[in-house]
Amino acid sequence: MTVAVVGGGAVGLSTALALARCNASVTVFERDTLGSGASGRAAGLCYDAFADDVDAAVAADALARYRDMDLFEPQPYVWVARNESDATAVREQITQMQNNGVGVEALTPAALGDRYPALDTSGIEVAGLARDAGVLDPNEVVATLAETAREAGATIETGTPVSLASPTTVETADETRAFDAMVVAAGPQTKPLVADVGISLALKAYRAQAIVTEPVDATLPSFYDATREFYWRPKGNALLVGDGAHETDPTDWNPDADAEFITRSLDRVEQATALSPACDRAWAGLCTATPDGAPLAGQVADGLWVATGWQGHGLMRAPAMGNYLAAAVLDRPNPLSEHLPDRVDPTRFDGSEEFAALDDPTRDWAE
Repeated sequence: MTVAVVGGGAVGLSTALALARCNASVTVFERDTLGSGASGRAAGLCYDAFADDVDAAVAADALARYRDMDLFEPQPYVWVARNESDATAVREQITQMQNNGVGVEALTPAALGDRYPALDTSGIEVAGLARDAGVLDPNEVVATLAETAREAGATIETGTPVSLASPTTVETADETRAFDAMVVAAGPQTKPLVADVGISLALKAYRAQAIVTEPVDATLPSFYDATREFYWRPKGNALLVGDGAHETDPTDWNPDADAEFITRSLDRVEQATALSPACDRAWAGLCTATPDGAPLAGQVADGLWVATGWQGHGLMRAPAMGNYLAAAVLDRPNPLSEHLPDRVDPTRFDGSEEFAALDDPTRDWAE
Protein backbone atom coordinates (compact mmCIF):
# COMPACT_ATOMS: atom_id res chain seq x y z
CA MET A 1 0.00 0.00 0.00
CA THR A 2 1.32 3.47 -0.88
CA VAL A 3 0.59 6.30 1.55
CA ALA A 4 1.39 10.02 1.41
CA VAL A 5 1.78 11.89 4.69
CA VAL A 6 1.59 15.67 4.36
CA GLY A 7 3.33 17.41 7.26
CA GLY A 8 6.72 16.74 8.83
CA GLY A 9 5.91 17.48 12.45
CA ALA A 10 5.69 15.03 15.33
CA VAL A 11 2.25 13.68 14.40
CA GLY A 12 3.02 13.28 10.70
CA LEU A 13 6.36 11.60 11.38
CA SER A 14 4.85 9.31 14.03
CA THR A 15 2.17 8.26 11.55
CA ALA A 16 4.76 7.67 8.83
CA LEU A 17 6.88 5.59 11.20
CA ALA A 18 3.93 3.42 12.22
CA LEU A 19 2.88 2.93 8.60
CA ALA A 20 6.41 2.03 7.49
CA ARG A 21 6.73 -0.50 10.29
CA CYS A 22 3.60 -2.16 8.88
CA ASN A 23 5.31 -2.43 5.48
CA ALA A 24 3.40 0.39 3.81
CA SER A 25 5.32 2.40 1.20
CA VAL A 26 5.31 5.87 2.81
CA THR A 27 6.34 9.28 1.51
CA VAL A 28 6.31 12.32 3.80
CA PHE A 29 5.95 15.76 2.19
CA GLU A 30 7.10 18.74 4.28
CA ARG A 31 6.93 22.19 2.73
CA ASP A 32 9.78 23.56 4.88
CA THR A 33 12.14 21.76 7.28
CA LEU A 34 11.04 18.99 9.62
CA GLY A 35 9.49 20.39 12.78
CA SER A 36 9.35 23.92 11.36
CA GLY A 37 5.73 24.33 12.43
CA ALA A 38 4.10 23.77 15.81
CA SER A 39 6.32 20.83 16.81
CA GLY A 40 9.54 22.82 16.71
CA ARG A 41 8.03 25.64 18.78
CA ALA A 42 6.41 23.41 21.39
CA ALA A 43 6.96 23.59 25.11
CA GLY A 44 7.61 19.87 25.45
CA LEU A 45 5.40 19.11 28.44
CA CYS A 46 4.41 15.45 28.63
CA TYR A 47 2.01 14.03 31.24
CA ASP A 48 -0.86 11.62 31.76
CA ALA A 49 -2.74 13.80 34.25
CA PHE A 50 -6.12 13.75 32.54
CA ALA A 51 -9.41 13.19 34.34
CA ASP A 52 -11.08 11.79 31.23
CA ASP A 53 -10.38 8.08 30.82
CA VAL A 54 -9.87 8.23 27.03
CA ASP A 55 -7.47 11.19 27.26
CA ALA A 56 -5.60 9.40 30.03
CA ALA A 57 -5.30 6.24 27.93
CA VAL A 58 -3.93 8.16 24.93
CA ALA A 59 -1.44 10.00 27.13
CA ALA A 60 -0.28 6.82 28.87
CA ASP A 61 0.27 5.15 25.49
CA ALA A 62 2.26 8.16 24.21
CA LEU A 63 4.41 8.37 27.34
CA ALA A 64 5.24 4.68 27.12
CA ARG A 65 6.31 5.06 23.48
CA TYR A 66 8.45 8.10 24.27
CA ARG A 67 10.13 6.14 27.06
CA ASP A 68 10.83 3.30 24.65
CA MET A 69 12.51 5.79 22.28
CA ASP A 70 14.55 7.23 25.18
CA LEU A 71 13.08 10.68 24.55
CA PHE A 72 11.26 11.09 27.87
CA GLU A 73 12.88 12.96 30.76
CA PRO A 74 11.03 12.38 34.06
CA GLN A 75 9.82 15.62 35.63
CA PRO A 76 6.95 15.85 38.16
CA TYR A 77 4.04 18.04 37.10
CA VAL A 78 2.23 20.22 39.66
CA TRP A 79 -0.96 22.18 39.11
CA VAL A 80 -2.40 24.54 41.71
CA ALA A 81 -5.61 26.43 42.48
CA ARG A 82 -5.86 29.72 44.35
CA ASN A 83 -9.60 30.06 44.93
CA GLU A 84 -12.24 27.68 46.21
CA SER A 85 -13.95 27.19 42.86
CA ASP A 86 -10.71 26.16 41.15
CA ALA A 87 -9.70 24.12 44.21
CA THR A 88 -12.93 22.14 44.04
CA ALA A 89 -12.29 21.42 40.38
CA VAL A 90 -8.70 20.30 41.08
CA ARG A 91 -9.81 17.96 43.86
CA GLU A 92 -12.45 16.42 41.56
CA GLN A 93 -9.85 16.03 38.81
CA ILE A 94 -7.47 14.24 41.15
CA THR A 95 -10.17 11.81 42.25
CA GLN A 96 -11.11 11.04 38.64
CA MET A 97 -7.45 10.62 37.65
CA GLN A 98 -6.87 8.22 40.52
CA ASN A 99 -9.93 6.25 39.44
CA ASN A 100 -8.30 5.99 35.99
CA GLY A 101 -5.10 4.63 37.51
CA VAL A 102 -3.09 7.83 36.94
CA GLY A 103 -0.27 8.34 39.44
CA VAL A 104 -1.40 11.60 41.04
CA GLU A 105 -1.89 12.88 44.57
CA ALA A 106 -3.27 15.96 46.28
CA LEU A 107 -0.85 18.12 48.26
CA THR A 108 -1.52 20.77 50.85
CA PRO A 109 0.32 24.07 50.39
CA ALA A 110 2.61 23.13 53.28
CA ALA A 111 3.49 19.76 51.74
CA LEU A 112 4.10 21.42 48.38
CA GLY A 113 6.41 23.96 50.00
CA ASP A 114 8.34 21.20 51.75
CA ARG A 115 8.97 19.47 48.41
CA TYR A 116 9.84 22.65 46.54
CA PRO A 117 11.14 25.37 48.89
CA ALA A 118 11.61 27.84 46.01
CA LEU A 119 7.83 27.93 45.44
CA ASP A 120 5.80 30.61 47.19
CA THR A 121 2.77 28.62 48.34
CA SER A 122 0.93 31.53 49.97
CA GLY A 123 -2.51 31.88 48.44
CA ILE A 124 -2.59 28.33 47.12
CA GLU A 125 -5.65 26.32 48.20
CA VAL A 126 -4.65 22.91 46.87
CA ALA A 127 -2.11 21.33 44.54
CA GLY A 128 -2.09 18.20 42.42
CA LEU A 129 1.13 16.29 41.75
CA ALA A 130 1.52 13.96 38.75
CA ARG A 131 4.44 11.68 39.57
CA ASP A 132 4.90 10.05 36.16
CA ALA A 133 5.05 13.23 34.08
CA GLY A 134 8.06 14.45 32.16
CA VAL A 135 9.40 16.74 29.48
CA LEU A 136 10.54 16.33 25.89
CA ASP A 137 13.04 18.11 23.69
CA PRO A 138 10.90 18.92 20.61
CA ASN A 139 13.87 19.05 18.23
CA GLU A 140 15.16 15.71 19.50
CA VAL A 141 11.68 14.20 19.12
CA VAL A 142 11.41 15.32 15.50
CA ALA A 143 14.95 14.21 14.63
CA THR A 144 14.51 10.79 16.25
CA LEU A 145 11.13 10.15 14.64
CA ALA A 146 12.49 11.12 11.22
CA GLU A 147 15.58 8.96 11.55
CA THR A 148 13.58 5.97 12.78
CA ALA A 149 10.97 6.41 10.04
CA ARG A 150 13.70 6.47 7.39
CA GLU A 151 15.27 3.34 8.88
CA ALA A 152 11.85 1.66 8.64
CA GLY A 153 11.69 2.51 4.94
CA ALA A 154 9.84 5.83 4.77
CA THR A 155 10.88 8.48 2.25
CA ILE A 156 10.92 12.06 3.59
CA GLU A 157 10.90 14.99 1.19
CA THR A 158 11.53 18.41 2.76
CA GLY A 159 11.20 21.77 1.04
CA THR A 160 8.32 20.27 -0.94
CA PRO A 161 5.02 22.16 -0.74
CA VAL A 162 2.08 20.22 -2.12
CA SER A 163 -1.53 20.74 -3.06
CA LEU A 164 -4.22 18.08 -3.35
CA ALA A 165 -5.50 17.23 -6.82
CA SER A 166 -7.75 14.54 -5.35
CA PRO A 167 -8.12 12.86 -1.94
CA THR A 168 -5.21 10.56 -2.83
CA THR A 169 -3.22 12.67 -5.28
CA VAL A 170 -0.64 15.34 -4.50
CA GLU A 171 0.77 17.95 -6.82
CA THR A 172 4.28 19.27 -6.27
CA ALA A 173 6.06 21.95 -8.29
CA ASP A 174 7.40 19.21 -10.58
CA GLU A 175 4.85 16.42 -10.80
CA THR A 176 1.53 14.86 -9.87
CA ARG A 177 1.71 11.71 -7.74
CA ALA A 178 -1.07 9.27 -6.89
CA PHE A 179 -1.21 7.13 -3.74
CA ASP A 180 -3.53 4.54 -2.28
CA ALA A 181 -4.14 6.73 0.78
CA MET A 182 -3.17 10.07 2.24
CA VAL A 183 -2.86 11.52 5.77
CA VAL A 184 -2.77 15.32 6.09
CA ALA A 185 -1.17 16.37 9.37
CA ALA A 186 -0.16 19.91 8.52
CA GLY A 187 -1.39 21.91 11.50
CA PRO A 188 -3.52 24.91 10.51
CA GLN A 189 -2.60 24.33 6.85
CA THR A 190 -4.62 21.10 6.94
CA LYS A 191 -7.83 23.09 6.49
CA PRO A 192 -6.95 24.87 3.21
CA LEU A 193 -5.21 21.76 1.84
CA VAL A 194 -8.28 19.54 2.14
CA ALA A 195 -10.59 22.37 1.10
CA ASP A 196 -9.10 21.97 -2.39
CA VAL A 197 -10.85 18.58 -2.61
CA GLY A 198 -14.14 19.78 -1.12
CA ILE A 199 -13.57 18.94 2.56
CA SER A 200 -14.53 21.56 5.16
CA LEU A 201 -13.00 21.28 8.65
CA ALA A 202 -14.17 22.90 11.89
CA LEU A 203 -10.71 24.23 12.70
CA LYS A 204 -9.24 27.52 13.90
CA ALA A 205 -5.72 28.66 14.65
CA TYR A 206 -4.49 30.44 17.74
CA ARG A 207 -1.13 32.01 18.48
CA ALA A 208 0.56 31.03 21.76
CA GLN A 209 3.76 32.39 23.25
CA ALA A 210 6.65 31.15 25.38
CA ILE A 211 9.87 32.42 26.86
CA VAL A 212 12.96 30.73 28.24
CA THR A 213 14.50 32.46 31.23
CA GLU A 214 18.13 32.86 32.00
CA PRO A 215 19.44 30.16 34.40
CA VAL A 216 17.73 29.98 37.80
CA ASP A 217 19.13 28.51 41.01
CA ALA A 218 16.20 26.39 42.18
CA THR A 219 14.69 22.92 41.96
CA LEU A 220 11.18 23.22 40.57
CA PRO A 221 8.59 20.91 38.99
CA SER A 222 6.68 21.54 35.81
CA PHE A 223 3.95 23.86 37.03
CA TYR A 224 0.49 25.06 35.95
CA ASP A 225 -1.43 27.74 37.81
CA ALA A 226 -5.09 27.06 37.09
CA THR A 227 -6.20 30.37 38.59
CA ARG A 228 -3.61 32.70 37.08
CA GLU A 229 -3.58 30.62 33.89
CA PHE A 230 0.08 30.21 33.02
CA TYR A 231 2.64 27.42 33.12
CA TRP A 232 6.32 26.69 33.19
CA ARG A 233 8.57 23.69 32.78
CA PRO A 234 12.24 23.29 33.69
CA LYS A 235 14.42 23.49 30.59
CA GLY A 236 18.00 22.67 31.50
CA ASN A 237 18.83 25.03 34.34
CA ALA A 238 16.26 27.58 33.16
CA LEU A 239 12.45 27.77 32.95
CA LEU A 240 10.27 27.73 29.85
CA VAL A 241 7.22 29.86 30.67
CA GLY A 242 4.08 30.02 28.54
CA ASP A 243 0.66 31.55 28.05
CA GLY A 244 -0.42 34.56 26.00
CA ALA A 245 -2.66 32.76 23.51
CA HIS A 246 -5.14 34.44 21.18
CA GLU A 247 -6.99 33.59 17.98
CA THR A 248 -5.13 34.60 14.84
CA ASP A 249 -5.04 34.41 11.06
CA PRO A 250 -2.66 31.52 10.23
CA THR A 251 -1.62 33.31 7.03
CA ASP A 252 -0.64 36.53 8.81
CA TRP A 253 0.85 36.16 12.27
CA ASN A 254 3.93 37.25 14.23
CA PRO A 255 6.36 34.46 15.27
CA ASP A 256 8.04 36.78 17.78
CA ALA A 257 6.72 37.06 21.33
CA ASP A 258 5.04 40.29 22.46
CA ALA A 259 6.97 42.54 24.85
CA GLU A 260 3.96 42.68 27.18
CA PHE A 261 3.80 38.88 27.30
CA ILE A 262 7.48 38.65 28.27
CA THR A 263 7.07 41.16 31.10
CA ARG A 264 3.89 39.49 32.36
CA SER A 265 5.46 36.03 32.32
CA LEU A 266 8.52 37.10 34.30
CA ASP A 267 6.27 38.87 36.80
CA ARG A 268 4.19 35.73 37.27
CA VAL A 269 7.25 33.58 37.94
CA GLU A 270 8.46 36.14 40.45
CA GLN A 271 5.06 36.15 42.18
CA ALA A 272 5.00 32.32 42.39
CA THR A 273 8.58 31.77 43.52
CA ALA A 274 11.50 33.29 45.36
CA LEU A 275 13.13 33.99 41.98
CA SER A 276 13.62 37.08 39.82
CA PRO A 277 14.46 35.62 36.41
CA ALA A 278 15.37 37.46 33.22
CA CYS A 279 14.38 36.50 29.68
CA ASP A 280 16.92 34.67 27.55
CA ARG A 281 14.73 34.17 24.45
CA ALA A 282 11.06 34.16 23.45
CA TRP A 283 8.84 33.17 20.54
CA ALA A 284 5.30 32.45 19.38
CA GLY A 285 3.79 29.49 17.58
CA LEU A 286 0.51 28.38 16.04
CA CYS A 287 -1.82 25.84 17.59
CA THR A 288 -5.15 24.53 16.32
CA ALA A 289 -8.54 24.36 18.00
CA THR A 290 -11.88 22.66 17.37
CA PRO A 291 -15.40 23.44 18.67
CA ASP A 292 -15.30 20.78 21.41
CA GLY A 293 -11.57 20.76 22.22
CA ALA A 294 -10.97 17.26 20.83
CA PRO A 295 -8.78 16.74 17.74
CA LEU A 296 -9.85 15.92 14.20
CA ALA A 297 -8.14 12.60 13.56
CA GLY A 298 -9.75 10.24 11.10
CA GLN A 299 -11.14 9.66 7.64
CA VAL A 300 -12.83 12.51 5.77
CA ALA A 301 -13.11 10.98 2.27
CA ASP A 302 -12.26 7.75 0.50
CA GLY A 303 -8.52 7.32 0.98
CA LEU A 304 -8.07 10.61 2.86
CA TRP A 305 -7.40 11.07 6.59
CA VAL A 306 -6.63 14.21 8.60
CA ALA A 307 -4.85 14.77 11.92
CA THR A 308 -5.10 18.26 13.40
CA GLY A 309 -6.87 20.32 16.09
CA TRP A 310 -4.62 19.22 18.95
CA GLN A 311 -5.40 22.11 21.35
CA GLY A 312 -1.73 22.29 22.27
CA HIS A 313 -1.26 18.57 22.92
CA GLY A 314 -0.01 17.33 19.56
CA LEU A 315 3.60 16.71 20.53
CA MET A 316 2.52 15.07 23.77
CA ARG A 317 0.17 12.65 22.03
CA ALA A 318 2.04 12.14 18.74
CA PRO A 319 3.35 8.54 19.02
CA ALA A 320 0.05 7.19 20.29
CA MET A 321 -2.02 9.02 17.69
CA GLY A 322 0.43 8.12 14.92
CA ASN A 323 -0.08 4.43 15.67
CA TYR A 324 -3.84 4.95 15.89
CA LEU A 325 -3.97 6.70 12.50
CA ALA A 326 -1.72 4.14 10.81
CA ALA A 327 -3.96 1.34 12.06
CA ALA A 328 -7.02 3.18 10.73
CA VAL A 329 -5.45 3.70 7.30
CA LEU A 330 -4.40 0.04 7.10
CA ASP A 331 -7.68 -1.20 8.64
CA ARG A 332 -5.92 -2.93 11.50
CA PRO A 333 -6.86 -3.17 15.20
CA ASN A 334 -5.43 -0.69 17.68
CA PRO A 335 -5.75 -0.58 21.50
CA LEU A 336 -7.28 2.91 21.29
CA SER A 337 -9.86 1.97 18.67
CA GLU A 338 -12.58 0.93 21.12
CA HIS A 339 -13.50 4.44 22.34
CA LEU A 340 -11.38 6.95 20.45
CA PRO A 341 -12.95 7.02 16.95
CA ASP A 342 -16.18 8.75 17.98
CA ARG A 343 -14.27 11.26 20.10
CA VAL A 344 -11.91 12.38 17.33
CA ASP A 345 -14.00 11.69 14.20
CA PRO A 346 -13.45 14.77 11.99
CA THR A 347 -16.88 14.33 10.37
CA ARG A 348 -18.66 14.98 13.67
CA PHE A 349 -18.73 18.60 12.45
CA ASP A 350 -19.79 19.82 9.02
CA GLY A 351 -17.19 22.60 8.97
CA SER A 352 -19.66 25.48 9.10
CA GLU A 353 -19.60 25.80 12.90
CA GLU A 354 -19.00 29.20 14.50
CA PHE A 355 -16.83 28.93 17.60
CA ALA A 356 -14.12 30.70 19.56
CA ALA A 357 -10.67 29.13 19.33
CA LEU A 358 -10.06 29.81 23.03
CA ASP A 359 -12.38 29.38 25.99
CA ASP A 360 -10.30 31.87 27.96
CA PRO A 361 -7.60 34.47 27.12
CA THR A 362 -4.74 32.07 27.88
CA ARG A 363 -4.16 28.41 27.13
CA ASP A 364 -1.14 26.23 27.79
CA TRP A 365 0.29 24.63 24.69
CA ALA A 366 2.66 21.72 23.90
CA GLU A 367 2.02 21.04 20.32
